[in-house]
Amino acid sequence: MNRTSVPDAPPRAQADGAAQAPDSSSGTPLSHGLKQRHLSMIALGGVIGAGLFVGSGAGIAAAGPSIVLAYAASGLLVLLVMRMLGEMSAANPASGSFSVHAERSIGPWAGFTAGWMFWTLLCVGIAAEAIGAAGIMTSWFPGTDSWMWVALFMAVFCGTNLAAVKNFGEFEFWFAALKIFAIAAFLVLGTLAILGVLPGTDAPGTDNLLHDGGFLPNGLNGLVVGLLASVFAYGGLETVTIAAAESEHPRQAVAKAVRTAMWRIALFYVGSMVVIVTVVPWDDPAVRSGPYVAVLDHLSIPAAGQIMNVVILAALLSAMNANIYGASRMAYSLVARGEGPRFLGKVSSGVPRRAVVASSAFGFLAVLFSYWWPETVFKWLLNMVGAAVLVVWGFIAAAQLRMRRQLEREQPERLTVRMWAFPYLTWVALAGVIAILLLMLREGDTRTQLCFTGGLTVVLAIVGYVRQRRVPPAPTPEKTPADTV
Repeated sequence: MNRTSVPDAPPRAQADGAAQAPDSSSGTPLSHGLKQRHLSMIALGGVIGAGLFVGSGAGIAAAGPSIVLAYAASGLLVLLVMRMLGEMSAANPASGSFSVHAERSIGPWAGFTAGWMFWTLLCVGIAAEAIGAAGIMTSWFPGTDSWMWVALFMAVFCGTNLAAVKNFGEFEFWFAALKIFAIAAFLVLGTLAILGVLPGTDAPGTDNLLHDGGFLPNGLNGLVVGLLASVFAYGGLETVTIAAAESEHPRQAVAKAVRTAMWRIALFYVGSMVVIVTVVPWDDPAVRSGPYVAVLDHLSIPAAGQIMNVVILAALLSAMNANIYGASRMAYSLVARGEGPRFLGKVSSGVPRRAVVASSAFGFLAVLFSYWWPETVFKWLLNMVGAAVLVVWGFIAAAQLRMRRQLEREQPERLTVRMWAFPYLTWVALAGVIAILLLMLREGDTRTQLCFTGGLTVVLAIVGYVRQRRVPPAPTPEKTPADTV
């Protein structure tokens, strides 16, 4: 690996007419093919993942009605993290996002560790989402095999990401539109049912919130389990700051996305949990397997299960698409800064195509691991990234602590988005991340994940530090994409 910048590619006109500008981490041109409507919808729909529709069932089963508090607490932490990331990304838009910020604020070893950790997380996520989407398709088409659907999905989304960034934007626009429509319809129906104005339903009042053990049926231990489940449902929100670097107006796009984070989290996540635990009993077996389907069935909505399967499929495919995009841009940024194999840094027509192929290939390989060694290699991969998002959040908080002071001294005009009550809330967020990591020691499964993720983090940090000591840092261009738009 060579820590020299990837050579600038000659600027080319984009199919959508958008100009190219150098990525702030390398000076290599990436397309500015994402429109504001793409970024707006990615920011809105990106918060709605398959983890919300499926994974929330286990959290409700553990915490009961107090899952509302769990999602509110974890949502507050995510809100603080996104605000910090938004401050740094609005000041210095970059396709490497928090990896670039960590490198500049803490050191190259930190950028290396955070970047490759996030890349691994996204690639393993590609595999998990492909397997989940294939499972839905085989339930609809019993005569087909899972591998056929996995191959199809991988080919489609790898192909669209290879063609142009606007293709990624268009897919995410429509996926997000479907998810937003579905969650909005669910919230409207649930609210009408709670108020007792939906035909054929009676207002449940507080019966389901206080029955069979009360609001905290499994005590604080259940609340902790629910909190851990809720934290990981928020993973992936960071991609919007990566995508913003390829938008028409990077700084404005990041600022707008971050400023709407509060009501999106409150409405989509916390609002959904309020509806679910109010409308149906938390200990209903149907809630654990599919809380949204359980509510729709309770309200006698025809074909509720199939409707939600369509929405969950859209959420899984959306996550696949976003993860291929995010992984490829993170790999590109790392390579451009001399932190990865140089051959992956080539950009064609504004797209880092080799990074797209490499990220997709690793995801597809992980799928094969799930078939060949589901209880060994694939399980190890899942455990290695089990707490990765918390490690990334920790780097974001640490980087923001240092970058904010530097910006205030040297470039205060770039602080278009500011972290609230700095530095106090930054320290609160960092303490929250550490507290959740410590809470993971309480449960067997999460303790295993923490150990594996900790091991991967230590290995990456050592490699990054050794490289930092041996190789001089690459020159970083002074201009950001926003400067040239």
